[in-house]
This record gives sequence, structure tokens and C-alpha cells, in this order.
Amino acid sequence: MPNRGALFTFLHRIRWFNLAVLTITPAIGLHGLRSTPLRSYTLAWAAMYYVISMLGITAGYHRLWSHRSYNASRPLQYLLVLMGASAVQGSVYWWARGHRSHHRYTDTPLDPYNAKRGLLYSHIGWMLIKPSVKPGTADISDLKKNEVVQWQHRWYFVIIIVVGYALPAIVAGIIWGDWWGGFYYAGMWRITFVHHSVFSINSLAHYLGETPFDDKKSARDHFVSALLTMGEGYHNFHHQFPMDYRNAVKWYQFDPTKWFIAGCAALRIASHLRVFPQNEVNKAELAMKLKKLRVVQDNIQWPAQAEDLPVVSWESFRKEAQERPLLVVSGFIHDVGDFLDQHPGGRSLIRSHTSKDATAAFCGGVYEHSNAAHNLLSMMRVGVLHGGVEHVDGIAPGERLKIVDKNRSRRRQQAGTY
Repeated sequence: MPNRGALFTFLHRIRWFNLAVLTITPAIGLHGLRSTPLRSYTLAWAAMYYVISMLGITAGYHRLWSHRSYNASRPLQYLLVLMGASAVQGSVYWWARGHRSHHRYTDTPLDPYNAKRGLLYSHIGWMLIKPSVKPGTADISDLKKNEVVQWQHRWYFVIIIVVGYALPAIVAGIIWGDWWGGFYYAGMWRITFVHHSVFSINSLAHYLGETPFDDKKSARDHFVSALLTMGEGYHNFHHQFPMDYRNAVKWYQFDPTKWFIAGCAALRIASHLRVFPQNEVNKAELAMKLKKLRVVQDNIQWPAQAEDLPVVSWESFRKEAQERPLLVVSGFIHDVGDFLDQHPGGRSLIRSHTSKDATAAFCGGVYEHSNAAHNLLSMMRVGVLHGGVEHVDGIAPGERLKIVDKNRSRRRQQAGTY
């Protein structure tokens, strides 16, 4: 028989109001699918109102009030609190307070939607169950002083009834006579999609995607969530530079919220758009690129260094070359035995240069080999020739380079490049 005390504790921790909103809303929407056909005008209105609701969250709740990334005029603030309220995600005061805790305590038990507790918890679980550890403290003194924020917080439930549920039906009903379609599709289904699109930033954008600016935290750049949330999916950038009014910094990245804020600034209803210094953005991006390159570098096998190889005299080299195919290139002795049958020029071409200094032939006297060929040859090093390439085969280094240059010039003339 289950422990009644544990069951009572569990039931007490359930956030019943949130559970009702997050289950009844889509349930009513499902009923609308069965009872009311979707009309094209209603679909267009639902999509338009989705964008309006999302911008209220992204440009208002998030970038303006949670991060103070720009300043907004009083009329724009009122517009944004109404737009954000239509998403039915709580008041600005509640939403921004939790989000500031999320940034201050990311990936810790004090993070209200801690990604380390699992995908389901960070997506929706934190909304349904009271946490065993309260979210970390955050400074919300500015929100307490903001008249618009406090007005919306005080009248929040009245406001959401009007802009969240009634307005979608009223617009569709009065203009093209689809009252129930407006209620179901532009109302209930829009709210449901907005909910889970925004929730995906807390969940998917902390699990999937790239980390071009930092990999210490779980936040990632995720294009699909950016597409759903008007640009919020570039979450790795955002967690590195949270007070920047942009989430996307590349010209080709999808961030309509950034464009909306810039448009408001052009209309002079927004100002003081905060941008992190580009030098620091570039520095963070370069640091991550170098870190990834170091991982690649550590997994590459490199040739033996000169100090780790035996120094061999010319006479010893010639003697040893009688037993196995050795040749000299740039002062290094190479064992090419395993490459004889793989050489594109054929086995006999390499054989003709064994026991000799093949520097001139390899570096352009016969064929100017590619970087890949140089890299491959370096992996065949077995020794260093004593004295390097000086006077090997009776040809001094300066004369050898002249031969290489002369052969290159001859080939260019033959190819008609002069």
C-alpha cells in the first residue's frame, strides 16, 4: 500500500494552476479540431497572433525586462506587456525574476529550469512541480519600481482573459464570422504552440546544437528553436553575452526579435540598444575554434622530430640503403619500402632515387610535390643525415637549388606560362 504521507507531499508539490493551463488549453484545442473546420483567414490570423505573442515574450519579457538590453518608451512598454500576456506565461515580474536566476545559477540546483535535471524537467517539469530547492536570489529592484511591470502584475489575470482568450475570437468573429475558429485556433492552439516553443529554449537549446562561444555551460545555438521563437535559439551566444539586444550576430542568422527592436529604435520608441564589443565576441569565438583544433591536433600522428632520430653518416646511409629502400630528402633519411607499390609514378621511379639525395627531384626538379606528399613523406623518417645535404653527391646546396629553379623555369616555358 503506498505511503500516504509521501503521496500527500507529492500532491502538495504539484502546481495545480499551471497543470490546468498546460493540459486544459490543448485539450480544448483538440476538441476544436473535431468540431470546427480551420479556415484560411483564421489560420493566417493565428500565425500572425503567434508572432505577436512571441515578440511580447522575446522582445519584452526576455530582452527588455530580464536583461535590460535596451530601453523602451512608455507606450512601447505597455504594448509589450499586453503582447507578452497573450502568451499566458505569467507576469513579467514573475517571468523575469525566474529568468535572472536561471542566468545567475545556470546548470546548478538553484537554476529554476536546470538542464542537468533532464530534458523533460527543463522543458515542462519545473512548471508543474514545486522545486525542492528554491531558485537562487536575483536582483529585481528595477522591476519593483517599474510602473508598467507592476500594473501588468496586478491586473495579470484580467489582462490574459482579454488578450489571451477573448481577443483571438473577437477579431475572427467580427471580421470574417469565425468566432469558434478564432477561439480554438488563434486562441487555444496558438497559446499551446507558444508555450512549447518558448519551453524549447530551456530544454532543446540546452541539449542540441553548437557551442561556438563557450562550452562550459549547457546552452547551445539551435536553429530549429530559433525558428520557432523569433531568434531566441542562438542560446550559446546569449548566455555568453546576455545583455546584448541581439541573439544572432551573423547577417544570415534568423533573429526577427533583433530586427523588431532595431525597427523600434528607428521609430525612436526604443533606445540605448546594448551591443557587446565585437572584439570580445570574436575573441570568444576564436578561443572555441582553437580549443576544437587542439582536440583535432591531439588525435593526429605527427612525424618524428630531428632530435629524436639517429644521426647517420653518408657512408652508413649508402651501406644501409643496399639492404632496404632509403633515400634522402632535405637532410632526413626516409624508408620508402612500404610506399614503393603505392607511388603514383611507379615503383621504378622511387627505386631510381634510393641510396641518393632526392631533394631536388622531390622539390621540383622532377615533380613539385604537394603539401600532402610532404606530410606523408615526413612520416617515413628514420634518421638524420650527418651534415644535412651539404655536398651530397658532389653538389653543393646552392647549386642544387639552382638546378631546381632551372627545371621549374623549363617546365613553365614548355607550358607557355611565360
